[in-house]
Amino acid sequence: MPLLRDRGIELSASQVHRLVSGTPERLSLQVLAAFCDTFSCTPADLVTATAENAGVRKTATGDLPALPAAVAKLRPRPPRILPEE
Repeated sequence: MPLLRDRGIELSASQVHRLVSGTPERLSLQVLAAFCDTFSCTPADLVTATAENAGVRKTATGDLPALPAAVAKLRPRPPRILPEE
């Protein structure tokens, strides 16, 4: 905590415990920069990125968003020019 305090980061003991003992859901860039400065490393040394399927999120009304296939059906078709009779 003193090393972070020297860099202008004030965290409580419980905040530091959560950062050290688990995987935080979010972290401010200022705290990440302070960690990198403290440990003389880069963010890539501290953070491992993995891709996950996020799934479909519900809208505020509870309706599911339109699927891409359904959206494609709503797109206008180009006009057909027919020969004059």
